[in-house]
Amino acid sequence: MPYVPPTHTVERSLRATTGARIIAGVDEVGRGAWAGPVTVCAAVTGLRRPPEGLTDSKLLTPKRREELAVLLEKWVTAHSLGHASHEEIDEHGMTAALRLAAERALNALPVRPDAVILDGKHDYLGAPWRVRTVIKGDQSCVAVAAASVIAKVRRDKMMAELGADHADFCFAANAGYPSPVHKAALQERGPTPYHRLTWAYLDALPQWRHLRKPRLWAEQTVPEIEGQLGFDF
Repeated sequence: MPYVPPTHTVERSLRATTGARIIAGVDEVGRGAWAGPVTVCAAVTGLRRPPEGLTDSKLLTPKRREELAVLLEKWVTAHSLGHASHEEIDEHGMTAALRLAAERALNALPVRPDAVILDGKHDYLGAPWRVRTVIKGDQSCVAVAAASVIAKVRRDKMMAELGADHADFCFAANAGYPSPVHKAALQERGPTPYHRLTWAYLDALPQWRHLRKPRLWAEQTVPEIEGQLGFDF
């Protein structure tokens, strides 16, 4: 598939229809991981031409992601990150955790956005923010793509640091997401202090199933994702 660069089309539309001038692109990383926080980046870019090759972080090699992140952190008008811990995910559920992380990121910006472009089709942020959801916004919208890359690189580094004392889990390579090495370590050693304990992967681990915590929060409005569905060894 040929590379199609992201544009400022949505930003221009919001400016024209709502009068918004400060528009933040927001994207998350870590939703489908079994360990670690969910991280949200809010990025304000204006209408300037972005660095060459900008796109959804998942479509970039790790090396190119890191290179772009360095460029983007200097290029964006403003950016900030917010995190919701694995404990907060267990206590409140993923929808509420995403909202917490996004609010922390937006409130940490030096300027308050007039509007927010949120990647995906589900508005997990809500009032009082003026939100425009965009499916595959991390590929099509400059500000969301920038947020995607910065969030991914920063969370990957965080997970590598958290995993320093748990080498068998290879968090530096899998960032807490399911992988063969991660699954094997879970089976042998059980969850680390950074694992989400309300998630269904524990049901597939008879020797560790007793550690699973009950969900004390209402049904999620964000659809269930692969990270919660368990696995077969």
